[in-house]
Amino acid sequence: MQKKLLAAAIAGALAAPGAALAQAEVYGFVSMALGKFKYSDSTSGAPSVSKWDVASGGSNVGVRGRENLGGGLSAWFQVETNAGMERSNNVAHTSGFASRNSALGLQGTWGNFFIGQWTTPWADLESLWSVGTVGFWGPSLAIIGRRETTGSAPNPNCANNFSGNGGGPLAPGVTATQATCESVEGGGPGAGGNAIAHPFWRRTSNSVFYQSPVFGGAQVKLSYQTNQDKATTGTSANPSMWSSSVTWSGMGGKARIGVSLDGHKDFTTIGQTDSGWAVKGGYNFGFVDVGLAFESLEYKFPLSSCETKQWGIAAAVPVGQGAIRASYAVADDFEGTYGVAGSCGATTAAADNGAKQWNIGYDYRFSKRTTAGIGYAAIKNDSASFVTWSGAPSIQNGQAVTPLAGSDPSTFFVTMIHRF
Repeated sequence: MQKKLLAAAIAGALAAPGAALAQAEVYGFVSMALGKFKYSDSTSGAPSVSKWDVASGGSNVGVRGRENLGGGLSAWFQVETNAGMERSNNVAHTSGFASRNSALGLQGTWGNFFIGQWTTPWADLESLWSVGTVGFWGPSLAIIGRRETTGSAPNPNCANNFSGNGGGPLAPGVTATQATCESVEGGGPGAGGNAIAHPFWRRTSNSVFYQSPVFGGAQVKLSYQTNQDKATTGTSANPSMWSSSVTWSGMGGKARIGVSLDGHKDFTTIGQTDSGWAVKGGYNFGFVDVGLAFESLEYKFPLSSCETKQWGIAAAVPVGQGAIRASYAVADDFEGTYGVAGSCGATTAAADNGAKQWNIGYDYRFSKRTTAGIGYAAIKNDSASFVTWSGAPSIQNGQAVTPLAGSDPSTFFVTMIHRF
């Protein structure tokens, strides 16, 4: 009798976790590319280099679940992390477990409220226009968005390390120690750790999010990154940021558009707020799906500001079970001054810091889960620009991944994506 009771108790203990996990699911996305990658000659005269490369574009794995609490209310969670499908040159392309969209929230008829780490409303607009990318060698997170980052706001007290590309000139008032502790991700003048041009495409940590219900195809999204690194000694910085967007889709799903406004307090200069606005969207004509994007960014300094704009156009033409996809994007030079000698992006004149990007290719959808493609993508950097893609291989020195000034990255590639 005792043996039967013990067996029943063990079976019950084993069954309990299973019952809890029945509400959760494991999901993921694996994106890989094999390509012949090239860096052209740099402004400084470094010779070009070509190499084969295997790259992983945003591969991830996660677990998520939801519980119905009654009365139209539900609780949900998601924990998602990068899947490091390839590593090289000691460059960390991941930042540990729960390194991607991970949060806990409540959702009801009034909307969706959650806290944790998530892409901002600004970043969420990318899906509205980026129909022209095959695989992941496109303008999003390179030209458009001024690269990408995950984590907290820049901290002048060096309380957090950024995964910056480094190598850029220092902005006025930024010490070498600060530049080492918080090198800013690329995309701006030099696209390196020059303490200017932090990305507006962000996945923020320590944040609060709200998403409204969809009314007539329209939805409002808001996020606030808390000032957890506020300091009352040293620099007395109080960094935080907010992001907002309004999106609309209609006409049978053919039309879509979104507008976003962002403010980044104490990111570039203590006491100043960097700001930006963006409009992105598209229309599916049936024979072609067209996407458009425009962004305007302003970075504040004690005596002045630096401004830049970028825009892009994308298209997808259905062919069989796939589509021909292409896009073209431009990042203008930074305009303005620091209020000291020199132009935006350097302590000496370096105005030629814009870039252009284009790509074309074909992807074929074997199923809802699996897609394969082939294509070509290239970035043309001005003489003082370092723009590149995340996941690109090392440059001429075989170590760094940020291009040398004026060196143009390009790749012929085949790619495969599988969702589970």
